[in-house]
Amino acid sequence: MITAYVFRSLDRRISIAIAILLGIALLVPVLNLVIPRGSPFHLPTYLVSLFGKYLCYALLALSLDLVWGFCGILSLGHGAFFALGGYAMGMYLMRQIGPRGVYGDPVLPDFMVFLNYQELPWFWHGFDMFWFAIAMVLLVPGALAFAFGWFAFRSRVNGVYLSIITQAMTYALLLAFFRNDMGFGGNNGLTDFKDILGFSVQADGTRAALFAASAIFLAIGLFIASAIVRSKSGKVLVGVRDAESRVRFLGYRVENYKLFTFVVSAMMAGVAGALYVPQVGIINPGEFAPANSIEVVIWTAVGGRATLIGPIIGAILVNGGKTIFTGLFPAFWLFALGGLFVAVTLFLPKGIVGTISDRFKKNGNDAAARNERSEEAEAGMDVTPSEEGAR
Repeated sequence: MITAYVFRSLDRRISIAIAILLGIALLVPVLNLVIPRGSPFHLPTYLVSLFGKYLCYALLALSLDLVWGFCGILSLGHGAFFALGGYAMGMYLMRQIGPRGVYGDPVLPDFMVFLNYQELPWFWHGFDMFWFAIAMVLLVPGALAFAFGWFAFRSRVNGVYLSIITQAMTYALLLAFFRNDMGFGGNNGLTDFKDILGFSVQADGTRAALFAASAIFLAIGLFIASAIVRSKSGKVLVGVRDAESRVRFLGYRVENYKLFTFVVSAMMAGVAGALYVPQVGIINPGEFAPANSIEVVIWTAVGGRATLIGPIIGAILVNGGKTIFTGLFPAFWLFALGGLFVAVTLFLPKGIVGTISDRFKKNGNDAAARNERSEEAEAGMDVTPSEEGAR
């Protein structure tokens, strides 16, 4: 009964999207593991990992849409939360290597042995346990978002100034993680992973399971975002986005609503990063690059801001296009990405999903108006030209 009530409270499109994601979580592993390799329906393992990476990007774009699309916070630093979640998972994976590393040290990762570390840094303790790593995947991005948002929102930093500060935050983390003495592998980052939960990260079954986990967590993220947006607090968030001063005049603590949404969004981005790392096999400071966060904004804009489903579609389409385009014309990808953003801004300002949704609404309203006029005509009611024009 509770489950039925929850799904009835969701938008129909969200329910369909969640069902599709759960279906994909089951179908893709079956095509990879059950269908024989010689069959035309067999899905190669490299495509499973590639599609899993796209789903991680989709979850990251969804997290940005929650704060940008519905709260008006244009964050240019969401890549930082994504990278922090990835580093938390990478630290767990590094601790699982044990004596199988190049230097054979049962405790210290290879890069620490190379840099003459004498003991494991204090902040690495606990990452040999999966539950602790998962807790850090959520808590570290969430804590950073809370600390940042606490000062920024209470200081009423808005608009382009807030965007610049978020970009400065991720750039500062980029510089910090590049340092060897930070204890995170410097510019090489964390790599050479072996196992996750005792299963080889290179095994077909593990990669299929990671893809399924990515699809499931994307569905969970979509459910959480939709629940927030459709709640009473979600209506306040939209009010903050459209007229913050009026919402503040009505007595709402605007900074609290912003802070809550920002922290939830950061945690979602952290989960996306944690799922991303074992599928690509590496995490390094390059993930903090401001350009990565700007790309997330482009995915969201292309798909459709404030639609939830749009950023998912935008992330998959843009990254799929990136894979194809960089294979054919690698030197021109950034030009193509910039041109795409300009074209969407000029011709599809509401993105793909937003434009299609508006078109359907317009057609539906026109059809309803025609039906109303037909019913009035059949009933013998007179429709004056002025009334016809008003309609």
